[in-house]
Formats: sequence, structure tokens, C-alpha cells
Amino acid sequence: MTEIRASHARVILHLDMNSFFASVEQAHDPKLKGIPMAVAGNPKERRGILVTCSYEARALGIYTTMSVGEAKRICPELVLVPPDHEKYRIASDAVFSILRTYTDLVEPVSIDEAFIDITNIGGLTNAVQIASHMQQRILAELDLPCSIGIAPNKFLAKTASDMKKPMGITILRKRQVPDILWPLPVIEMHGVGQSTEKRLNEIGIKTIGDLAKVDEVLIKASLGKNGVRLRNRANGIDHRPVDPEAAEERKSVGSSTTLPIDETELSSCLEIFKHLAVKVSKRLERNGVAGNVVMIQIRTSEWRNQTRSRTVLNPLYKSNDIYKEAADLFKRHWDGEPVRLLGITISNTIPMNELYEQLSIDNFEMHAKEATVDELVAKLEKKFGPNSVKRGM
Repeated sequence: MTEIRASHARVILHLDMNSFFASVEQAHDPKLKGIPMAVAGNPKERRGILVTCSYEARALGIYTTMSVGEAKRICPELVLVPPDHEKYRIASDAVFSILRTYTDLVEPVSIDEAFIDITNIGGLTNAVQIASHMQQRILAELDLPCSIGIAPNKFLAKTASDMKKPMGITILRKRQVPDILWPLPVIEMHGVGQSTEKRLNEIGIKTIGDLAKVDEVLIKASLGKNGVRLRNRANGIDHRPVDPEAAEERKSVGSSTTLPIDETELSSCLEIFKHLAVKVSKRLERNGVAGNVVMIQIRTSEWRNQTRSRTVLNPLYKSNDIYKEAADLFKRHWDGEPVRLLGITISNTIPMNELYEQLSIDNFEMHAKEATVDELVAKLEKKFGPNSVKRGM
């Protein structure tokens, strides 16, 4: 999304549900309250992964992504429950419905967090009271705890919501950034992962303060536009508006192309699908989402439109996987008629961070190995050029 410069002071909330999956399970079964408990992909498998855990479990040193076996060694009485995604979806929708009773300016960014612009509903003078009222309503009506950050922009609001959990309300003002954020290691900043941290360290940036003060030319040369964006945020600058339609836009991502001639060769059509898959993959990456419904569009030379779709188990975001599903759909359903237009759309999308939770539930170990291979391939291609490395079949 293009960053839009605000013309007036804003008050943005970032609402983050506390230990969401575990809290939903506790709300449904009060016997789980006040005890060490966790949601695990396969509770019977000691190699299974914890998806989330209660604050009672966290106090003992148990954390998300820890193996069931390790968690049980720390706390033999840890109660484990299997995940129920439909239950979490219903709870998430209920939370967002409560938020929309205050204002339409609600932007869900994952199953358990949202930005809310309260500027025009009294936020400039009553931000804490509004945030507290939201927090208490969600607790009273849904029995779910949340933390809320209050700030003049999205980045600072999200940072603030992490500062006090559970059931915290934290204000973070731009003038506090040098004292509160600048001393922290750069990895503590939202938007900086391990690979970005490594690249920043290579140019001498160790803290958020280093990033805030770095020469703009240097950071742009190292990290491009994203480096400039991170530098701005390290200085407390973030002009992104709260956009209620952004979540809808992320629900489907597609690309299509009209062919210069009516195409009748299967091999040529498949080549076009390869290019489309790359485009869709890049857009998914840009939006930070993946989806498990793939649809192809075929328009014939007679302007007859056809769509065919398929739902897959694991959400798609890699171009090779998208191409494989689209090509198979095309080969199964194309009747040989001359083709005028082809398209691919990925829908039923979820944010990437939610995808990782889902993978940890279903097949974490296999995908962890895949991720390691992908990282290695990316490094080699950076060194030797695009398509210099091919996967073995």
C-alpha cells in the first residue's frame, strides 16, 4: 500500500488479543483457566509443536513453537488441547464486530489483531477511556483478554500494544521514541526479521537508534525502499492510514493477460501460466498473504469465459506451487478451443504469520526443511544470478 501523508493529528489504536487460541479455549472451557495449558498441533506426539500457550505456562518458561516433549519436561502437568480453527474464526469475527460498533475505521490485519482510527470519535481527548471501554467489553461479552497500544500512527501503536501483556493499555508518543525505542536492539523493531537484522548489522546498525540516525543514501543502497521505510519508522514516522478495505483486498490476489494472438498450443499456454504464477506470487508476497483456493480463467476466441478452481490443503504463495495447480486445472479442463485470455487468482487468503501457525499445527517439520532449502537457494541466486540453481526432482 502506498504511504499517504496525514494532514492532521491522528490517534490510532492497535488491538492485540492476548494468547488468542489459548484464551478462546479457556473461554469455552473454564476448567482450563488459571492453569498451565497450550494448544498443540498433535498433543499425543511429543515432537508436536505448541501453537500458543497460556500466560500461566509462559511464566514457567514454556513458549510458542516449543515441542510438546520439551514443554512436558518443564511442566509435566501441562494441559494440551488440539486446535479448532473454526472456533477461533468465530471468536475473531465477534471481536471485530464489537470494534465496528465504535467506528467503521477498523482494519483487521490478522485473526487476532486490528488497527482502529479513533481520531474522529473523541480519540484526541479520550483515547484511554475509549480503549479501556473496548477492552472491557471484549472481556465481558466474549471472555477474551486483549492489549491495546495508543499512538499517533500504526507503527507506534503496534509497538505500544506489545509493551504490557496481558490486558495492557499503553500510550506511545513520538517524542518518547528516542528514550524508549532507540536503545533497543534492531531485531526488537516490528518489520525487522533475522535476515534484515543481519544486513543491518553488516553496515554497522545494531540498535533502533543506529537505524534512526543512519544516512538515508546508505540504508537505501543496502535495503532499497524498505530500508528508507524502516529508517522512518525508527524515527516514529509512519503515514499509513487505517484502511478498512485493505483486509478485503488481501482476500484474493490475481493476474491475467490478453494474448496477442489466439493460442492453440498447450505448451505456449503453460508458459503463460508460468509468467502469471510469478506475478501472483510476487503480489501475495507484497501483501504478506497466502491462499488455499486457486482459480484459473480462460477466455476463448469466441469470448466464452470459463473459470475452474480447486481448494488445496496448504495455502499457496510460491510461484512453482501456484503454477503446478493452475497448469493441472488447465490441462484437465481445456477443450482445445483457441484461447484469447488466461488468468490465475489465489483466494481465501490468510496473513503469512497465521500461515506459520497453521503449518506448525499440521506439518511444521516438513515445511521447516523446505524453508531452509528456499533460504539457501535464495542466497545462491543472489550470488550467481536468477535461475542459476535448479531443484532436483
